[in-house]
Parts: sequence; structure tokens; C-alpha cells
Amino acid sequence: MIRINHLHKSVDGNKKKVLRDISVQFSTGEMIGVVGASGSGKSMLLRCLALRERWNRGDYTWSGQKVLEGGGTGTSKYRSQCAYLEQPPSLYPEKTALKNVLIGQVGQTPLLRRLTGMVRSDDYMGAMDELEKYGLLDKAHVKASKLSGGERQRVAICRAMAHGANFIAADEPVIGLDPKSAEHVLNTLKELCTTQDKMVVVALPLELAERYCTRIWGIHEGKLELDVYGRRLTAEEKRQIDLA
Repeated sequence: MIRINHLHKSVDGNKKKVLRDISVQFSTGEMIGVVGASGSGKSMLLRCLALRERWNRGDYTWSGQKVLEGGGTGTSKYRSQCAYLEQPPSLYPEKTALKNVLIGQVGQTPLLRRLTGMVRSDDYMGAMDELEKYGLLDKAHVKASKLSGGERQRVAICRAMAHGANFIAADEPVIGLDPKSAEHVLNTLKELCTTQDKMVVVALPLELAERYCTRIWGIHEGKLELDVYGRRLTAEEKRQIDLA
């Protein structure tokens, strides 16, 4: 379980408040859809939950262990358990799908490993297992630049699993994808929750959040205004977060 208490996030030298006093908790097996109008704070919320941004204020607790107290960034131990996905995914375009899974995320991989691609044999087998699991074994030796948008997103998911992520924050992971590719990506995320007890929080258009997610958070002007379980939003709730 992850528990968030009184998350505040400001930018521009603390002049602009992006997230305001957000308190919420979620558990393994949940796939939560984040919805709201453009500029409501969805992306920043995901980056903060994945420990990719410094918190100005707030506490973050994971399975009873304090990760943040009063703000900050969190330790590498917990950041490594969080994956942040975006569209297009952050892959090395000239490296193969397999190498992208093995060497980790752009900007987070040690320089020597990034340059040489050096890996252990057990890492290699684990990466191949993940690619096979999500129907990408035949793409293992194809450069990321040659993959479709949906395939690249699934490679990013495989990478997160191979590196031990237990929580995935995904920011509009299907934007720009064709409906079939989008369905494949979202079913993959959903399967992580239902079969592997992972936690997924994903920013999506409302219709997709209602279709795939077990729970919906509605964000409006940096505040968590809605927390709805197992149903569609009412017309009044849509108006409340400017989606009517």
C-alpha cells in the first residue's frame, strides 16, 4: 500500500501551485485512472507519485515505511521500485528492444552500462522472459526506432518489470496510438494488476479510464476532487472537474 498525505507541489520558485494538499492511498492490484482537464495537474501528480519530482510538502509511506516526510525526493531504493511511463516512451532509438529492457531508462542508467550495454546472463534471461510474456520476443533484436508506438510502450513496460518496479505511473501512455495498439497497452497494464499485484496509476481520457480502471481520480486545479470506485462518473462529477 502507498499512502500520500498532504502533497503540495509548486514550481517557478514556489510562485505557482500545481498540486494542492492531496491525500490518498492505494493498494496492490489497483489500476487507477487519473482524469481532468488540460493543465489540471495530472502529469505532475504522476511524476510526484513516481518520485521523479521533489515534493514541496507532504508525506509518502510505502507498506508502512516512511519514504518522504515533509517533502523531498525519496531514496534510490524506492525510486527504483517506481516506473514512470510516458508517450512516446523514453527509449534509446538505436538500441534493440532487448538492450532497452536490459540497460534501463534513459537518464537513469550508469554511463558505463549505457555506453557498453554490459549485462549479466541472468539479466539477459530475465529480459527475454519479459519480452516473451508480452508478445515481443520476435522484436527482441529490432531497434526501438523500428518498432510501432504500441510496441515501444510495451518495451517500456517490460523494462519496468525487469528492473523490479512494483508501481507504475503512466502519463497518457496511449496518446497517438491506433485503437488496437492502445487496447493492447492498456490490457498489458491491467494484467500487471490482476495477475502480478502491481499498482498502476495512469492518466487517460475519461472513456478509457471508465473502461479499464478499477478506480478513478478526478483532478481539478491541482486538487483531488473525486475518488470513485468501480463505476462511471455522473454528469455532475464530470462538471466538477471540467469534463462535461
